[in-house]
Amino acid sequence: MSRLAVLAAVGAFVAVGGAPVWPAPSNPMQLARQAGLTPETHEFVFLHVHSHLDVFVNGKKVAVPAGIGIDIHAAAVKRFQAPDGTIGYGGISPACAKPCISPLHTHFDDGILHTEAKKDQFNRLGQFFKEWHVRLSAKCVATFCKPKTRVAVYVDGTLLRGDPRFVKLKDKREIAVVIGKPPRTIPSHFPL
Repeated sequence: MSRLAVLAAVGAFVAVGGAPVWPAPSNPMQLARQAGLTPETHEFVFLHVHSHLDVFVNGKKVAVPAGIGIDIHAAAVKRFQAPDGTIGYGGISPACAKPCISPLHTHFDDGILHTEAKKDQFNRLGQFFKEWHVRLSAKCVATFCKPKTRVAVYVDGTLLRGDPRFVKLKDKREIAVVIGKPPRTIPSHFPL
C-alpha cells in the first residue's frame, strides 16, 4: 500500500507544495455507509445535482480528489482521462457485481460533488466529508480547529454562521472552506 493510501486510511494528510493533500480513501463503500448513504451497483439519476467545493489552506487550494465515494477498483467502473490529463472514474456499465458507488461522489478532481440518487433527497456537506474521511465540524476541518486556526465556510459567497455539516448540496451551489489565511477571492459562483 502506498504512503498516501496508508495516510488516507487513517484520515491523515501530507503537505504538497504548501497545501495539504487529503487523498481519496481506500474504503469508499464503508465510509459511504458511515455517512448514512446507501451504495449502489450503478449510478441513478432520479435526483442529479452538482455542487462545487473549494478548499483553501493559507490561501493555497487543496485538491478534492477524484473517486471519492467510488470503488475505483471494481471491474465495471470505467477510467476516463480529462483534457488536462487527470483521471476520472464512473460510467458504470454493466452494473457492478456488488455496490461500488455512493449516491454522493466525485468523478474528477475538479471539486464537483455529484449527487446521482434514486430518491429525491439532497445530500449534505458533512456526508461528503465523512466519505472523504476528513473531519468537519462547526469548529474544525481535519486537524485545523478554532480558535487556534481560522476556519470559515462560505456558501455562494456568503459566510456561513451555522454548522457546515448541514449545508445541503443543491444544484449549482458553490461552497468554499477556508482555513487560515484566505485566498485573494472567495469563490461565490458555481464554475461554468
